[in-house]
Amino acid sequence: MNASTRLITLTTDFGTSDAYVGIMKGVILGINPDVQVVDVTHAIAPQDIYAAALSIHSAHRYFPEGTIHTIVVDPSVGSDRRAVICQTDRAFFVCPDNGILTYLLHEIENADGQLINAVAIQNKAYYLPEVSNTFHGRDIFAPVAAHLSLGVPLANIGPPVEDLVQLPIPIHEVSGNTIIGQIVKIDRFGNAITNISESVLAGIGSTYEIRVGSTRLMRLNRAYAESGIGKPLAIIGSFGLLEIAINGGSAEVSLGLKWGDAVEIQRSD
Repeated sequence: MNASTRLITLTTDFGTSDAYVGIMKGVILGINPDVQVVDVTHAIAPQDIYAAALSIHSAHRYFPEGTIHTIVVDPSVGSDRRAVICQTDRAFFVCPDNGILTYLLHEIENADGQLINAVAIQNKAYYLPEVSNTFHGRDIFAPVAAHLSLGVPLANIGPPVEDLVQLPIPIHEVSGNTIIGQIVKIDRFGNAITNISESVLAGIGSTYEIRVGSTRLMRLNRAYAESGIGKPLAIIGSFGLLEIAINGGSAEVSLGLKWGDAVEIQRSD
């Protein structure tokens, strides 16, 4: 991809009420005024590395080849945690090495693929002149992403690394006619997204009971509107995962659901 048309995305927990995101964009454009900068989300819950990992894993495949994804959810900013760039066959990821690429790395491993390259960000020539201990998004990640968009080789930015940090991934279990999974994300609509995929669900048949907390659901909806307003439902969401939702409402609020809650599916025929 031509450097002048490269794309940089931003994923952070900064929100939009402060100037942090705008400042990062200013730094990027000051280094490469021709690059395009796209927001993935800035609504990650503060310091929620799991949510950031799931968000970038869900989003990255929809961007053009050569995109530079900059992810800053960094509870340990200012410590000795590493900053890294990871290159796959489709994209670059500029981020703290704190598990934020866990789902991406898991996907690559399961597909028998590999990272093309990964380096530690160490060359201060690509930082801002003064580096704060509290805003590496501005002082390190944004300028490094911008220089990368200009075609700076990874080898110039730092030495190779192999032992990237990965967080434990909540894995569903299948035992006979039963699937046990858990809620791994609550979206802004209050939908509870699980770690149970459509293909795993199909593996136990077409009739089953879905249990989460005190709620029992006997079928899978094709659309939210198939259930009455205010009624709970199960549906396969846009990323191919089972979700528990409320038509016109919030499953998080109405059903008291939260990250980590167990979801059990029992074949019923």
